[in-house]
Order: sequence, then C-alpha cells, then structure tokens
Amino acid sequence: MSNDTQTPSPTIDSEALARLQAWQGRSETLADDITAAPGRALAATLDRDDPPPQAAPGEYTWSRDIVADDVLLFRYSALTFNGHRIHYDRRYVTEVEGYPGLIVHGPLIATLLVDLLRRNVPGAQLARFEFRAVRPTFDIAPFRVHGKPGADGKTFDLWGEDADGWLTMQATAVLA
Repeated sequence: MSNDTQTPSPTIDSEALARLQAWQGRSETLADDITAAPGRALAATLDRDDPPPQAAPGEYTWSRDIVADDVLLFRYSALTFNGHRIHYDRRYVTEVEGYPGLIVHGPLIATLLVDLLRRNVPGAQLARFEFRAVRPTFDIAPFRVHGKPGADGKTFDLWGEDADGWLTMQATAVLA
C-alpha cells in the first residue's frame, strides 16, 4: 500500500460534524414524508433505496488526498455550466436540501481519478473510461482518490473514498 498524500490528516469542525450526523439520520425521518420541506423531496427520494455504505478497498498503488473547497466547486460548476446550487451555495444545500455540506460533482471526482492515472502512468492514452458514483462526497472533509493497475497492465481500477473510509465512486480505465 502506497500513499503520496500532500495534505494534512482530515479534520472536521464541530458544526460540520453535527451537520453530517443530522444528514446521516435523515433517511429515517424524511423517507416517509416526501413533503417535509421545499427541496427535500429529492433528498428523501434518494435515501429511500440507498444501499448501505460499502468500505473502500484497502489495497492501492496510488493515492491522493483532495480538499474540495467552495472555490473549486464553484469554478467546476462554471466550467461545466452546472447551475445546480448543491455544488456552490452552502446555505441552500444545508438549509433547504438538508445535506451536511456542498456536494462534490461526480464528474469532478471522475476527472480527478483520470488525473491520478495520468500522474502515475505518464503518456497514458485512454481507450475507455467508465465510472459510477455510489455515495455522495461532501466538502466538509478531505476525500481520497486511489488506483491500482490490473494484471494485464492495460486495465486500472480507480475509486474515490470519503473521510470515513466509504467508497464513493468506482471506475475502470483501459489504456489503448
């Protein structure tokens, strides 16, 4: 297991921790009341059939810690013409949608996974890249992207992991 991290260990302030704890418990309270508050219907619907969290794989060859801040998320929203406020409006996402913090864009995490591969396999030419988000990632704590080569040397497993060790995204890259 290797780790080329460059940021300090993740820390979480008490306010963010309280928001996370409140969010984690909301599936029991909101799933039965879709009309609980404006904007919460989507969050409640998503909680209804969510599978239990899955631990991220422990064996990796490369790793990178990522700190997603308001500026990064706002800029990525602008770059991709994504106007959804869950990515850049903290007050909206916490007070209206009921999440503990800003939601990191799935495609941003996918881009960071490809970047991890390219940093560690210079000159890599992608033939195929597939990814699937399996759990939301919030900006309230650093998260990690990991990767490892497959036995054939052309296929790579890549994944995202939140600060609690849960798998957030799975991806497969195949080189040309």
